[in-house]
Amino acid sequence: MDIAVLAKALAIAIGGIGPAIAIGKIGARAMESIGRNPEAAGKILVPMLLAAAFAEAIAIYALVIAFGIK
Repeated sequence: MDIAVLAKALAIAIGGIGPAIAIGKIGARAMESIGRNPEAAGKILVPMLLAAAFAEAIAIYALVIAFGIK
């Protein structure tokens, strides 16, 4: 097995774990907040989407790193 293939697999696996956990926590906390105060849904939605986008960007960085490994 080529070491570069293993390095790419590890970069994607490790780089995807953190954002996956973060997006799960963001969604769970947002739903919990909306459940407690439904009137605040409009104020919660935009920051939640921004936080999820930033967390997803980290996974994309890991993908770019994996493509860069030769």
